[in-house]
Amino acid sequence: MPKVSEEYYEKKRREIIDAAYRVCTRKPITSVEMKDIIAETGFSHGVIYRYYRDLDEVLKDLVVTINEDNRINDSLDEVLSKRSFDDWENTIYDLCAMLGDQMKGMGTDLVKVSIYCDMLAMADPERAMKINENIDSDEQTPFLYAVAVISEFMMKAIKKNKLKPSVSVDQIIEFFIVHYHGIQTGFVLSESFKVEEFEGKFKVEDMFNNLATSIILMMGGKAKTK
Repeated sequence: MPKVSEEYYEKKRREIIDAAYRVCTRKPITSVEMKDIIAETGFSHGVIYRYYRDLDEVLKDLVVTINEDNRINDSLDEVLSKRSFDDWENTIYDLCAMLGDQMKGMGTDLVKVSIYCDMLAMADPERAMKINENIDSDEQTPFLYAVAVISEFMMKAIKKNKLKPSVSVDQIIEFFIVHYHGIQTGFVLSESFKVEEFEGKFKVEDMFNNLATSIILMMGGKAKTK
């Protein structure tokens, strides 16, 4: 049997991952089975299992691929390079606006898959942890980098400007994480659930602007006035 080239292997692997992504936009990851992905690819069982031993290996590569395709490190660093700590409030607004642009660029399908990944972690944390253990540190979600960068910026801004936050930086970061995930849900509902109560009511830019305002006030700063 002729040796399969690396290029051919990667092409087939990407076809399987792309098929898994399409399946995961239609149903929660907790309900996805290997047979769904096999059917989506049109490949035989033998072909699929030549590349992946089980479903969780596919999901691991799906997460890694999504993370790699949606890096925001450079965008975050660019925002921070343009501002000084004297203008920290506007930096918070710019950081949140950048995250909003990134979410809109991802689109509802990709954000939906991200939400489904969270659902897997809640429904089966042990399984989610095993998948995560096989993901290298440089392959982790870009959101972790965002949390680290924003946290560091907050601490430096508080120190340099002698601010008096109403709560600790850890609590502000917890607030940021919870509301970021809430914005994801609001974005998907507004764009996908076409009923009067949701349609067009949750604009990503407005939600991230509100998040920035809340963070600034918690840090002891002044919010923008419209």
